[in-house]
Amino acid sequence: EIHHVYVGVLLCIHLSFFQVDFWQPDSVTLVRPKMQVDFRVEADESFEVEDFLKESGVEYRVLIDNLQAALDAQFDSKARIAAHSYEKYNNWETIAAWTADIAAQNPDLVSRSVIGKTYEGRPMYLLKMGKSGPNKKAIFMDCGFHAREWISPAFCQWFVKEAVETYGKDSVMTTLLNRLDFYVLPVLNIDGYVYTWTNDRMWRKTRSKNAGSSCIGTDPNRNFNAGWCTIGASKKPCDPTYCGSAPESEKETKALADFIREHLSTVKAYLTVHSYSQLLLFPYSYTYKLPSNYEELNSIARAASKELASLYNTKYTYGPGATAIYPAAGGSDDWAYDQGIKYSFTFELRDTGRYGFILPESQIKPTCEETLLAVKYIANYVLQHLY
Repeated sequence: EIHHVYVGVLLCIHLSFFQVDFWQPDSVTLVRPKMQVDFRVEADESFEVEDFLKESGVEYRVLIDNLQAALDAQFDSKARIAAHSYEKYNNWETIAAWTADIAAQNPDLVSRSVIGKTYEGRPMYLLKMGKSGPNKKAIFMDCGFHAREWISPAFCQWFVKEAVETYGKDSVMTTLLNRLDFYVLPVLNIDGYVYTWTNDRMWRKTRSKNAGSSCIGTDPNRNFNAGWCTIGASKKPCDPTYCGSAPESEKETKALADFIREHLSTVKAYLTVHSYSQLLLFPYSYTYKLPSNYEELNSIARAASKELASLYNTKYTYGPGATAIYPAAGGSDDWAYDQGIKYSFTFELRDTGRYGFILPESQIKPTCEETLLAVKYIANYVLQHLY
């Protein structure tokens, strides 16, 4: 069952005695007073948890009564074809093959490289998009940090599709690709993503082994050197927000950080795509201190959220991570900002909890269409303010 409640911190600590998987926020440690909390409980504990909530006088509602049934329904069509589709969730093998195909079919616009290997040895494919030209600046975008957030890699694939299909037809996209390069990493946490297809759909972390613990994986978005492990992250390897043994302890986060460090002179914006909550966040998350260009970032986020809402009226909340959602250290957006990339944003895509991490395939297209409007707005803004 997926529950949707407004609770206090003490109540959540009591809840943690059950087998509770916190969906929003990411763990019990992030709960604040009067905060909306979504969590999953095992079937054999669901009645006990509901009794506990009733006894505590807490208002709650069950969002998903049977998660397995909802998981089965996430695939709108039972006919799973091996071919890549932009309106279906694709497994890693299909995405990897697609990265090769899209580059081969669009050699003037797209090239593919490998920026590193995952813990389990899978190549991390990066697509570079744009018309070749001298001294071009770039925007870096990644998806698939947290394994269970399937709508995120779906968006990176959609973005690439739209770029190649509308080049020469859509004036904004054509200008963007003529004057900027886009680096697109379709899935960062590939091992975790594979695991969600083969073993545990709700898996979040990487799949690395932790010394001295039988628990697997690190939260890649707590593993960057930005206030590392000081707040909103856990030092316990079994926790979903485990920060790792050191900053960049994960092969995946180190590969990403190394690439950005090597391209700091050209990368002018960083966009990272997550789900869910319908948020457009910017630094900081590891501190309540505001970034030096707060007014500018807030203005961009406001306008981009308005662009996004213009299509399906999907409402996004925007602001610094620490206040708009909760404080959390070690995030890639804060790290990128501290490297000097002053346009750094995190998207939390649909929805606000009705489906959470198991957004149906029927929502891929509208989610991607509206998000594309916001990304194009940000990219165009960056282009206009380069010099």
